[in-house]
Amino acid sequence: MSQLQVAASTFPFLYAMDGLEALQHLHGLGYRKFEMMIFPPHCWPSELSVEQRNAYKSWLDGEGGEITSFCYPLLDNNPNSTCPIMRRYTLDRYREAIDLSAEWNCPYVVAIPGPVGSLINPPTKWMLDWFVEGMKELVEHAKGTGVKLLLENVPFTFLPTAQDMKDTAALIGPEVGVNFDICNSAYIKEDVGAAIRLLGDLVENVHISDSGYEEFKHDRLGTGIVDPAPAYEALTEIGYDKMTVLEIITDANMPGVDPDADIKASHKILADHGWSSL
Repeated sequence: MSQLQVAASTFPFLYAMDGLEALQHLHGLGYRKFEMMIFPPHCWPSELSVEQRNAYKSWLDGEGGEITSFCYPLLDNNPNSTCPIMRRYTLDRYREAIDLSAEWNCPYVVAIPGPVGSLINPPTKWMLDWFVEGMKELVEHAKGTGVKLLLENVPFTFLPTAQDMKDTAALIGPEVGVNFDICNSAYIKEDVGAAIRLLGDLVENVHISDSGYEEFKHDRLGTGIVDPAPAYEALTEIGYDKMTVLEIITDANMPGVDPDADIKASHKILADHGWSSL
């Protein structure tokens, strides 16, 4: 099997650069494949003019670059909110992301279940029904676009585990896959290799970063609990041949940080464990 490919996320540059500037910056580090964060003001579909959309596409085509996935992190939205207005707002934003993804020839939009953690959360069945209903609507919207929705395992949601991902994907239908986040899985103390094997060919995109148990982070590899070796072994075992995204979250606006160094150091660790080098 050939070495697993690596893409870089624009996450560190949400507040420091717009999306195109972040792509150009990562290109300068040697990357040609990218995960674009859908996040205002970084890259927000409803705010992009036709000229701006075309500028992204022209630059990607001219440089041989590729946006391999869109990721829309949950802050001001919730697809399983008790409020129907919030659910509708969230789905409408995902529809915009799907449309932009199709325009830029990006194959995946990552969809995250809504957050929990209040003193009294809604019944899980309510949240699951709302989430599945919403994802089915988005699957219908994506038909014929070449864009596929991927569910992500995230600790602060009501569906944090690999088993949750597998069960929920089955409820939605065969049109969806899974974006498996290695760090998120390790943080909730799953057996990462077993989780990957459980999901099998549902896995169509992978995130990797590092964290400690005391505080949930997405730091550079080698600083916390994430061991890439079991993940690599399991990914090769299931025949995975798609992207592994370096989702290092170091805010480039903060003094004394160096997201470029974090990305490079993390990629070196991946390369040492069997992934492709820069």
